Amino acid sequence: MFRIVTARTAGLNIRQFTVEAPRIARKQRPGQFVILRLHERGERIPLTIKSADPAAGTITIVVQAVGKTTSLLNCLEAGDSILDVVGPLGQPSEIRKYGTAVILAGSVGTAMALPTARALKEADNHVVFIQGARSRGMVVFEDEVLAASHEAYILTDDGSFGERGLVTTKLNDLLAAGRKLDFVLAVGPVPMMRAVAQITAPLGIKTMVSLNSVMVDGTGMCGGCRVLLGKQSKFACVDGPEFDASLVNFDVLMQRNAMYRKQECQALKSFEQHKQEELAALRAIAAHPAPEEDRHA
Repeated sequence: MFRIVTARTAGLNIRQFTVEAPRIARKQRPGQFVILRLHERGERIPLTIKSADPAAGTITIVVQAVGKTTSLLNCLEAGDSILDVVGPLGQPSEIRKYGTAVILAGSVGTAMALPTARALKEADNHVVFIQGARSRGMVVFEDEVLAASHEAYILTDDGSFGERGLVTTKLNDLLAAGRKLDFVLAVGPVPMMRAVAQITAPLGIKTMVSLNSVMVDGTGMCGGCRVLLGKQSKFACVDGPEFDASLVNFDVLMQRNAMYRKQECQALKSFEQHKQEELAALRAIAAHPAPEEDRHA
């Protein structure tokens, strides 16, 4: 069991958790993630590691409630426990001196991008961070974004905070102003990442996207997270999660991510009807965990 040390609301349906995971905390690198499971019959979900504290033996993860498992996880508080947290998984971000590095993140994608932004700044890059969100309530970690960058811009779809527009609006503004951009990282909804790739690929700007595709085992064995790069198949869990944006087949990625949409909606609807029972059952399991030998029998 992995104990939750702190839990707080970071934005609309967004929660931040600090979790005891000393071995993961010692090995984590920017761009890597964990796969967690709340109980024996629960689904496995991938979550990026926002930060780690090796001295305290903790990692910090950020969760947006979009389905049953993330909604149940976001009901937990400090002192509750998570059954399994496996990691660090995936390939770390490639950190080197590029010149001007632009980070584009959509709301909760900011948590995924922050470790890489910090590392790029430490590697003597000029970091430009562009955060986008639907509205003010989904703008997160503003102070950390400022600390991790030399320039920071916030855009909201409805104009309720920062500038009105999309992250690609600001990217186009920078290019129109004649800025030389040497590296771009986009983290967020698939349509946003595809739009970024369509802007930068014709200009030959090295661009990476972080793909949070369907994952099950996190070892490349199940094939659930297969992504298509040109005509070559890769697995987001072991070959990624970051890939060259100009090679990603975003149409195939969107199709794969929507494969279980109907089942996910049904599971969420059922959870909302039985939220308190599900939460009580989860806490009862945590209070009386099965012996290790029974879990792996």
